[in-house]
Amino acid sequence: MPSARELEPGSSPLAFFGSELREHRIRAGLSQEQLAERLSYSLSLVCAVELANRTPSRDFAERADQVLDTQGALTRLWPLVRQAAYPAWFRPWLEIEQTARTLQTWQPLLVPGLLQTEGYAREVLRREPAATAEQVDEAVAARMTRQAILHRSDPPMYWVVLDEWMLHRPVGSADTMRGQIRALRESADAPNITIQVVPRNSPAIAGLTGAFVIARIPGEPDLVYLETAREGYVSDRPADLESIVQRYDVIRSLALPVNASLDLLSTVEESV
Repeated sequence: MPSARELEPGSSPLAFFGSELREHRIRAGLSQEQLAERLSYSLSLVCAVELANRTPSRDFAERADQVLDTQGALTRLWPLVRQAAYPAWFRPWLEIEQTARTLQTWQPLLVPGLLQTEGYAREVLRREPAATAEQVDEAVAARMTRQAILHRSDPPMYWVVLDEWMLHRPVGSADTMRGQIRALRESADAPNITIQVVPRNSPAIAGLTGAFVIARIPGEPDLVYLETAREGYVSDRPADLESIVQRYDVIRSLALPVNASLDLLSTVEESV
């Protein structure tokens, strides 16, 4: 792992943020340990952000501005850091996701990114062709940061429908899968998250064309995000929206009730 002195600020927005944080910290006469204590974040996170190994949250940037008296400099950098951590085709959806009041998703192949554990996400992302270790680290950090929308003070309602087959498809080790399924069950304890599972013996033909998400934003037309093998795209076309909403309703009608879905998750976790 490169030291902070070897970090090239111009290599990426994340590296620039890390170098700026370090410069402001040194100027304030604080060690990494002292900054971590004043931010109420872990020392490991402060070190990782300075080394461009973790994408900071907006809360982290805002607290750092207050502690280091930077007049909002780091908070102004944060949107660039956050955007740069995702591929260009995903960035329009990222902004939609942040403002949506309701997100409804169908996922037939993988646990949705907003509910993935770090271990599961790492296994998924490191399998991308030609992905470097550095790219994987940055993508994993960005995915973990993105999940903060589900835990903020005004989170969106998140309705998740999963295909049972994905729960039996190994992603990483058995421990990784058990941890992920356990995390799904724990996520469902949140009042804004609902998880249902379509049993593997259901003829969910309508869902075999791929994953999608429906976003509802107050005062705006609904939007859909459609995933393909290589990327995804956002559509606001009425025909696309009508088709996806109908598809979602059909798929959800095949899903187990919430309590039965959680019981199934427990059964699968025990069997992994």
